Amino acid sequence: MRTIARNTPHRDYGSAALGLAALALLGGVAIRARRRRRLSPRRKTQLAARTLGASVITDSAMEHARGGFHNPVMYAAPALATLTTVAAAGRPRRTWPIHAAAVVVGAAGLGFHAWNILKRPGGVSRNNLYYAAPIGAPGGLAVTGALALAQGARTRGDGRLLGGFIALGTLAETGEVALLHDRGAWHNPAMLIPVTLPPVTAALLLDQALRRRAATRRITRGALRAMAAMGIVGTGFHVYGVSRGMGGWGNWRQTAFAGPPVPAPSSFTALALAGDAALDLIGDRP
Repeated sequence: MRTIARNTPHRDYGSAALGLAALALLGGVAIRARRRRRLSPRRKTQLAARTLGASVITDSAMEHARGGFHNPVMYAAPALATLTTVAAAGRPRRTWPIHAAAVVVGAAGLGFHAWNILKRPGGVSRNNLYYAAPIGAPGGLAVTGALALAQGARTRGDGRLLGGFIALGTLAETGEVALLHDRGAWHNPAMLIPVTLPPVTAALLLDQALRRRAATRRITRGALRAMAAMGIVGTGFHVYGVSRGMGGWGNWRQTAFAGPPVPAPSSFTALALAGDAALDLIGDRP
């Protein structure tokens, strides 16, 4: 087996400090948001579905374009992500077939990506996990469809189911991020944040879904808002990462594909919005 090439260790502490400051600022603003200005659980879930959908549309279109759409099935992900994102603004009773299709196609995509890894020499190896089809990416489409379907959640039981689902989805997303940041050799200390904050947030949310602890609800909400802010700051980091490529954004046809995926961090913002909606239902509904 050939040796995996890794980047020469270089710690970009300056941009990491700037990112941490921005995260602290946005997190503080979110945590201090007034209760009377809160969106309804339905509206939060809808925004979560549309935010995640937008991320999936862009990311899947770019990644599949980089692969030359060599398999016609590769058109399904961006097309269906677009449909379910647009339909999320409508009534779930009328648009549920589109969202259900997104869940099914996303789940099937996980199988396609797993097969893409397994068929390569070496099978499940670090090299293949790094450079083959991203193993967890199609799950974003499935979660988008599921969130669009969850807009009708009304009861505390619905909130617990949604909270548990979001906690598990957050852990899965963290695993994907850990793999890709490891491929990037953790060259910026800020790359540790999306593999530490989300698991803690997921654990707190899962605890609320299972036991409904009033004592830790405020901490859980604060963690969710910090994770939402992290997604916004992370997008800025990825934009900066693309700009560091040869030619920067002026050469976007290459750097945007070779650099960090710009739409990816917003998935954490979407998951945080949905988790916040679940927390509202768990705490406020019968």
